[in-house]
Amino acid sequence: MPKKLILASSSPRRRGLLSSLGFEFDVVPAEVNEVPSPHEKPQDFARRVAEKKALVVGERNPQNWIIGADTVVAVEGEILGKPQGKEEAKRMLQRLADREHLVITGYVLLKLAEGKRREGIEETRVKIKYLEEREIDWYINTGEPFDKAGGYAIQGKGAFMVEWIQGSYTNVVGLPLCQIIQHLRDLEIIDIF
Repeated sequence: MPKKLILASSSPRRRGLLSSLGFEFDVVPAEVNEVPSPHEKPQDFARRVAEKKALVVGERNPQNWIIGADTVVAVEGEILGKPQGKEEAKRMLQRLADREHLVITGYVLLKLAEGKRREGIEETRVKIKYLEEREIDWYINTGEPFDKAGGYAIQGKGAFMVEWIQGSYTNVVGLPLCQIIQHLRDLEIIDIF
């Protein structure tokens, strides 16, 4: 790579998605408050947190390109975070069952030393099948829901419950690769094709 790239995220899923393309980057997690403001729309929240992550890491690395991203699951405008225990996970999965929801990723690419920046929001519509209580209990007992927005992982065991998606699959995993890679190419940060 001609220029240094940093992913401002501790997410192993985001790291895996970028690594799958074969180019190198550093990972520098950004610790930011990920609590929505009252009445904050999911899209605004995802963009704000992504920007905070990028700025926190960018201020320490102004000569580098930084990718900040945040993914949220929203049902009827309500943000579902990462469940903190089995009961919360169960409530989330019951809420998602047999209905559609949005997976929204806000992302910001910036290089503070040059004042350059790109940002965007990607939305994917996801339909979860009707879930029997025993399916929910089984899934919760796998342990998978607890560090995932909305309490499920489309790329893991949770795939069994996803009836369909409309939009970017990688967005649901945590990073809309198509859009991010296009920005990285447009900015001449990478040249992989």
